[in-house]
Amino acid sequence: MEKELTTEKLMELYKNRRFADLRMVLLDTEAADIATFVEEQLDKKEQIFFFRLLPKELASDVFVEFDSDTQESLIKAFTDKELKAVIDDMFLDDTVDIIDEMPANVVKRILLAADPEERKTINELLEYPDDSAGSLMTPEFVSLSANMTVADAFDKIRRTGVNKETIYTCYVTDIRKRLIGVVTVKDLLLAEKETLIEDIMTTNTVAIETLEDKEEVALKFQKYAHLALPVIDKEGCIVGIITVDDAVDVMQEEATEDIQIMAAITPDDKPYLKTSPFKIFANRAPWLLILMISATFTGLILNSYEGELSALNGGVIGSLLIACVPMLMDSGGNAGSQSSATVVRSIALNEVKFGDIFKIMWKEFCAGLMLAITLGIVCFAKLQLIDRLLFKYNYTFEISFVVSLCLAITILLSKIVGCALPLLAKKCKLDPAVMASPFITTIVDALSLVIYCSIAIAILG
Repeated sequence: MEKELTTEKLMELYKNRRFADLRMVLLDTEAADIATFVEEQLDKKEQIFFFRLLPKELASDVFVEFDSDTQESLIKAFTDKELKAVIDDMFLDDTVDIIDEMPANVVKRILLAADPEERKTINELLEYPDDSAGSLMTPEFVSLSANMTVADAFDKIRRTGVNKETIYTCYVTDIRKRLIGVVTVKDLLLAEKETLIEDIMTTNTVAIETLEDKEEVALKFQKYAHLALPVIDKEGCIVGIITVDDAVDVMQEEATEDIQIMAAITPDDKPYLKTSPFKIFANRAPWLLILMISATFTGLILNSYEGELSALNGGVIGSLLIACVPMLMDSGGNAGSQSSATVVRSIALNEVKFGDIFKIMWKEFCAGLMLAITLGIVCFAKLQLIDRLLFKYNYTFEISFVVSLCLAITILLSKIVGCALPLLAKKCKLDPAVMASPFITTIVDALSLVIYCSIAIAILG
């Protein structure tokens, strides 16, 4: 409701050209809400005009919140002076994130607008791999010396803090810039002015290496609940920090990627409404083709058993058995997907490792056994009470027993396969999400059909 009122107020002031009042309202509005208003309510020309109305101290914060398409159109419309003003007021890690999304001609303009020292730092950050901690960090942090007093520390924070990503956590370094401790503003405020930093700093510091995977970085934030973590190089020198907002972005990206892979879609970080139909086609077609080809195995299995199934009571039993195949395959696929989704999530949260595979398989076996018995009994009752008595299909006790038994075995098998494959994928340095729903369903379908046909022929033949 509050967001709707803000949108209505901004639109009313903008349409009535009450720009002085508009600027006052904007100062009390969150940058993210302003960005949403600009993107959803204004066209391209109005976006540029509205952005130029933003107070200087707010413009760069709003610019960071825009999606890449809006940022690109604004940069193209900016004068060199306007672009420099925005770039100078942004944190370097945000500038690097924007550069990663821009075409070459826009990147060139951004780099030219940056100061020489900033340009050098930006180029250094761009050299780190995309999935590493170095690509996420910002070099804008407050560093203190161990022999400083608390009063000296506050003086330095006042002088340099305005351009830093965060001033709450300060990092203590030696003359070679090696990280030796951490001190918070709370520690400084509660200490006497003459107290030395080395007497109040924390030395057991959690740090991240520059080439550490960003997924591991997100897990460290989750584990230690810090607002920022220092990034060090091989020599132990601090080269930057990563703040919790960057870690949250990583968590969101990784979760989105896993969901897309589990749904057999090539990962894409663009919003759905801004993705072209051709791009959607390109992301989905390869997976569907692979799964279609792999699913032909189920057809081959049915064809290979067709003759023997047709021989059962002149084909009457065979037709009844084939009618239960969809139920069997769907139940197995769903059971496997449940296990794989649970294990993939546990792997992503670093709750389980490959060494836990036998514990996990035993746990899934126990749960699968109870589910198998339950579904088997319900299936037997359904075939006897509904299919036989209500719909008059000739499901005898023997046929119902075979179908229910095979369903129970399929459920049990699906649970074990579903939990084991993601762990094996992780061990082989593959994304565990790849071994989720689609592939597990295909594998389970093939195995369940072989078991089903074999048991049916052995018992009913």
